[in-house]
Amino acid sequence: MPTVLFIFGIRFFFYPNDHEPIHIHIEYQGKSAKIRVSPSIELIENNGIKAPTIKKAIETVEFYQNDIIAEWHKVFG
Repeated sequence: MPTVLFIFGIRFFFYPNDHEPIHIHIEYQGKSAKIRVSPSIELIENNGIKAPTIKKAIETVEFYQNDIIAEWHKVFG
């Protein structure tokens, strides 16, 4: 599972068999969520991460959106 970013204690990563639309998984204190990155940023799934942490994660994805998309294409072609 390639880690793309690790910021604020939040791990942003892809699963090896991920599929479009472009999205990123996050993990924080044993809990997880999934955020769509393209065509727009949107929380897709949340499994117990509190709202302030989700907000930080979404802001991080907004800031690094182009980098995440570039990394997706490097990993998945």
